[in-house]
Amino acid sequence: MNKPQEILLAEPRGFCAGVDRAIEIVERALQKFGRPIYVRHEIVHNTYVVNDLKAKGAIFIEELSDVPPGATLVFSAHGVSRAVQQEAQARGFSIFDATCPLVTKVHVEVAKLAKEGYEFIMIGHKGHPEVEGTMGQLDHGIHLVEEVADVALVQPAQTDKLAVVTQTTLSVDDAAEITAAVRARFPKVREPKQQDICYATQNRQDAVKLLSPQVDLVIVVGSPTSSNSNRLRELAARLGTTAYMVDSVDELRHEWFDGIARVGLTAGASAPEILVQQVIERIKALGAVSVRKMQGIEETIKFPLPKGLKIDAATGLEISERLPETGPAGH
Repeated sequence: MNKPQEILLAEPRGFCAGVDRAIEIVERALQKFGRPIYVRHEIVHNTYVVNDLKAKGAIFIEELSDVPPGATLVFSAHGVSRAVQQEAQARGFSIFDATCPLVTKVHVEVAKLAKEGYEFIMIGHKGHPEVEGTMGQLDHGIHLVEEVADVALVQPAQTDKLAVVTQTTLSVDDAAEITAAVRARFPKVREPKQQDICYATQNRQDAVKLLSPQVDLVIVVGSPTSSNSNRLRELAARLGTTAYMVDSVDELRHEWFDGIARVGLTAGASAPEILVQQVIERIKALGAVSVRKMQGIEETIKFPLPKGLKIDAATGLEISERLPETGPAGH
């Protein structure tokens, strides 16, 4: 059978700024406070990353009752509800919040509009920790819709002040379709000034839209729990290209490549580049002779670390140990 000749790499792919920051928070906390550091939920939805941090001394838990008093606790990149925040504070943990700033932005918006009397329709996947965190910013008045059909079933207490928010890792096209259904039923609905779906989700989906028509097969590197990785595989399939998602190189199947000339390769926002490189090596072993990187948006965004974990490279001291705080708090 013919074997693959060329690998096309999607650009951008892999880690986003929020994932980079979340992993760095856990690693720096381990450096500074020693093991163990407790993390509520998988820091990001990737098996390799979680196992790597476990080996370094992180302990992943779901229930705060599993964390000993006085321990250091990190909230995952997906964010947490008000109830979880309050319980963690009440238990006296030293807390570092690795919630992605683009998720926090949605939390802040929900809290602000709720004060103005708004109810919300949230577009997202039931049971996903990000959805639980965002919906848990309020104790009532936030209604989850997962698909267009759900929109007809929503029963808000009033429709004058209704706003729509979304999970940051959805399919851009699905979210647009569901938002249109919300708008059709509730014409006065308030939409975010800038979409809640984040830049990294949008960019990786746009890259797959460019990649898919040029290849015979798309491989997405990502874990089964990763929302944005699943959306990349679905998108490629929707565009008519056979697509598989793999958590590691060991999940690749030889028969996928029979009669395939060009393989497209991408990775979800929580998948490390080392896994992509391992997949490339395996496909080369099957016969691929060239690897070509597609043109794409270069991402330069970087999020600052929380206070207490910023270390100056030159001195090895924490920034706050080096300089007195200047200006108002929070700057």
